[in-house]
Amino acid sequence: MFTYIVRRLIGAVILLFVVTAVTFSIFFLVPRLAGATSDDLASRYVGKTAGAEQIHEMAQKLGFTDPLYVQYGKFAKGLIVGSEYNTGTSIEQCPAPCLGYSFLKQNPVLPDILGRLPVTISLAAGAALIWVLAGVATGVLSALRRGTIFDRSAMMIALAGVSLPIFFTGMLSLSIFRDGLGWSVGGSFYRPLTEDPLLWFSSLSLPWITLAFLYAAQYARLTRAGMLETMNEDFIRTARAKGLPERTVVVKHGLRSALTPILTIFGLDVGLLLGGAILTETTFSLPGIGQYAVIAVANNDLPQVLGVTLTGAFFIVIANLVVDLLYAVVDPRVRTT
Repeated sequence: MFTYIVRRLIGAVILLFVVTAVTFSIFFLVPRLAGATSDDLASRYVGKTAGAEQIHEMAQKLGFTDPLYVQYGKFAKGLIVGSEYNTGTSIEQCPAPCLGYSFLKQNPVLPDILGRLPVTISLAAGAALIWVLAGVATGVLSALRRGTIFDRSAMMIALAGVSLPIFFTGMLSLSIFRDGLGWSVGGSFYRPLTEDPLLWFSSLSLPWITLAFLYAAQYARLTRAGMLETMNEDFIRTARAKGLPERTVVVKHGLRSALTPILTIFGLDVGLLLGGAILTETTFSLPGIGQYAVIAVANNDLPQVLGVTLTGAFFIVIANLVVDLLYAVVDPRVRTT
């Protein structure tokens, strides 16, 4: 088990390094391959009335005229020990891990992301708890009652949940519960858990349910398919022949064997949401990382977009690492691979 954990940790570190290299290439190498010059990249950091000489000076200050491997070396170094940025009037410090410096807002990117992270974590954690419990329970019951009215009704609702986009269900729920019933939902009503737990819960309850409706539908269908396949296996018939209670057969033997694909998509889904639930946060005006990403794109603030991308990639890698470790708990055979 220890060797398995060490292998996965080393793999996660290597993957994070690859992710930083690929992300840097997307933002700085791909534009050059498309014909952009150093001055073109620097033009977004100066005023619209700036001349060619000013733009070129900014490109030199930002290091865009250096070879790409030098730029990536400085970027990777900033992630480990921090960086210094020349704003033209002063030298600004960006402490490690430095995800970039926003020249539009005149501050490092990481503190902004960390300030919005609790909102995104609250949204993702609450929704994940709801969709796992509701989705897995519905899938198990549908598999055990295959062909019944419950099964058909649950799968029809699941199909609707998968098909309807989040911005549609979000706007529909806002129209019903906020405008019609007067619920306090997200936006200006949001308060951190440490300040006002009741208002925190009430402002996030509708975003939780709306977001969970989409994911619970996927988990219900996947759990149903896995349970139908597992419950027909020989070891299930053997467990029943031994006289084990049906609850033990279903939960300990059937559901446990069907959890592997569920863990896989759960790690990806949670990792993606921790990188910013863009549509949900925008729909409900929640000040999380997703809303921050939308504002960064609208302002054409490359360092902010790069910081959000790296944050999302980090959470996805960590979520997959946790899933790999949980595999060894759910299925001991994984430890030997």
